[in-house]
Amino acid sequence: MTVTIDPSGAAGSPDEEWPAQEASAAGAPVVEASSADEGFWVEPGAAGDAEPASAGPEVDETVLRDAREFGVYARTGGWAFALKVARSVRPGGQPAEETPKISAKRFAELAGCSPERVMRYYKAWDKAADDGLVPHFEILVPGQDIALPDSDAWLAYYASRSSATSERGHAIAAAAEAEGIRPTKALEVAENPTAVRAAILADPATARTARAALLDRLREDPVLQTELARDIARTDELKKAVASETRAADRIGYVRQIVEKGQVRTPAGQTIAAPAELRVQAERHLSLIDELDDGEEAGSWAAEAYDTVKELVARTVEADPDLRLRERRTKFYSSLQRATKVFEELTLDDAEDLDDLYEDDMLQRLEELQSAVGSCIAVLRKAASARG
Repeated sequence: MTVTIDPSGAAGSPDEEWPAQEASAAGAPVVEASSADEGFWVEPGAAGDAEPASAGPEVDETVLRDAREFGVYARTGGWAFALKVARSVRPGGQPAEETPKISAKRFAELAGCSPERVMRYYKAWDKAADDGLVPHFEILVPGQDIALPDSDAWLAYYASRSSATSERGHAIAAAAEAEGIRPTKALEVAENPTAVRAAILADPATARTARAALLDRLREDPVLQTELARDIARTDELKKAVASETRAADRIGYVRQIVEKGQVRTPAGQTIAAPAELRVQAERHLSLIDELDDGEEAGSWAAEAYDTVKELVARTVEADPDLRLRERRTKFYSSLQRATKVFEELTLDDAEDLDDLYEDDMLQRLEELQSAVGSCIAVLRKAASARG
């Protein structure tokens, strides 16, 4: 009896299907039976692994054949099919008249599949032969049976997709191995971007995984950084979200500086040593923020922490007369610098065409400003005289 193993799904590649017809019908070589009583091929050393088929109630011959062929594949994986190629396809450069073996193209025609698929099995066997795992092609003859490697070793040699041989495929395979997953899985995902999109849209967990991966890539991809920044700038919802997160990050940074450096900036811009009470409150709020899960909203926590320390800073300033005076002086001087800069820009930019720009309220507002500046100057002169 001769057993034909249906190779659909070989090597874990559901996207590729061999024809359902038996290899013997197509003229391709098959694995010959070596079990005289039941007539199916058993991997050497594995015959004792399974319970004899005769045990238990009588089983339909078709079901029995399927179970046995499944057992062969479970133990050997794609090696069972690679053996068919290795012992039947002649190596490149070997003349046809020197061997009964046939070309990969002819073998593919007889099998009803593509030459590329045959060659993927051929190359997998070739790599394994170089590693001493299986015999070289030249040693094998059509119909020969050998002890095959364990199925777990198959995926280390077989590339189930043509994309795996490209530069892009090699990069994806390397990344998959670094993540501890099979390269074939990553390649399948890369070849189905629509499926990736569907999974991200439908499943929050997948979307979070994609976000984390995208952030990792952004750190090393300036072009992607620019493209993403452009997308955010053109999307109102994303702009608002970015602004909100930036504000929260600034507030958390303000609190963190108090904890880590023991310093705090006052509303007027002074940098002072943070009092003990302020540091304790800052540490408490910061620890609550740091304990938040990645998916938790930090905005409200950041606002509460910021408002708390800000109030304590204001109390600190009010409680110290010298500090309060410096705060007022710093605030006044900052306002004066800003007003001076704005007025200089206004007069320098518009001095040449004020006639065309004239409106009654302009003159009125400038006169009010002049009066306020005059009063301020008078007070400062009086203070200067008193000091003198």
